[in-house]
Amino acid sequence: MKLRYPQVLLFICSLVALPSVMATDSAKLDTPAGGWRTGAPEGEGESFRQTVNYPASSVNTPAGQANTARISGQIKATPKSTEPGRLIVNGVSMPLKIDPAGRFDRPFSFPNGSNSVEVRSPDGQQRHRTQFLNSSGGATPAKLRVLLAWDSDGTDLDLHLITPDGAHIWYGDRVAPNGAALDVDVTTGYGPEIFAMPAPIKGQYLVYVNYYGGGYSSDEEGQEDAVQPLTTAQVTVITEEGTPSEKMETFLVPMRAVGELTLVKSFSYP
Repeated sequence: MKLRYPQVLLFICSLVALPSVMATDSAKLDTPAGGWRTGAPEGEGESFRQTVNYPASSVNTPAGQANTARISGQIKATPKSTEPGRLIVNGVSMPLKIDPAGRFDRPFSFPNGSNSVEVRSPDGQQRHRTQFLNSSGGATPAKLRVLLAWDSDGTDLDLHLITPDGAHIWYGDRVAPNGAALDVDVTTGYGPEIFAMPAPIKGQYLVYVNYYGGGYSSDEEGQEDAVQPLTTAQVTVITEEGTPSEKMETFLVPMRAVGELTLVKSFSYP
């Protein structure tokens, strides 16, 4: 059955205005808000860059970050667990480390078009999902994005990118002249660390993961001993995000020992 024009308009508006689905009272997203947004308020600059935190906390968004470029909220009444929650952005699932009060807050640069953000408690019982349409924004969308997450706490994995012009983007040099940037150096487990590049250079890119350090355990005398748990790195490469030409690849790589440096992916753009 075809709808007449007023009915179609009403139907579209009802979809766009829907702030969230699959929500529970004990989980919420303060940002992003659902609906249709046409850009950041005047004076708010969207950015996926932030200052490096040592160690990176689970609440690591810098002061002044635009609300249109952040993911924040709270998962209440979470059971005591050493496991992280889950953050799912546009189909990419990543661990979500939350603070003792259940709060989380991190920067994120969203592409134009339809976006979805979902958060889940460690046991999966509390969850909240928001959908919104981003028609424009204060930042140039990232046409190339690489996300690193891993499955163990108290461990430090690092994302390294080599761009076609020879630039090396890593925690020691997070912003390159070619516009590429790494958002944060997560040293306390799980990640994610996110590389983004608004205008990728044509040529070959190399994606490395370095197992920088393990956690620590205390013996009976209170001495700390370094441990080297096996951890699995999850690397997701996204090109032309938010467009009909979007491509996404995810790689799982076992990291067995501190000091290990692994070439995860070599690819050409475009």
